[in-house]
Amino acid sequence: MVKVTIKIRSLLEERGMSLRELSRITDIRHAALSELQNGKRESINFGHIERIAQALGITDIRDIIDLTDE
Repeated sequence: MVKVTIKIRSLLEERGMSLRELSRITDIRHAALSELQNGKRESINFGHIERIAQALGITDIRDIIDLTDE
């Protein structure tokens, strides 16, 4: 089975940014970002992915999303 994961933790670490700061910049609830970061969300809001990419200066979706075999 293939699982989609969002690489928020590593992206934030690379940039020295907190989840709370990302929440403030993107206007996405901290709880929603935390769930994405911890793989607890059942669905992914692509509007959120777009806002995260814009906030972090990412132009390649592969920098945010990973597919892993479980």
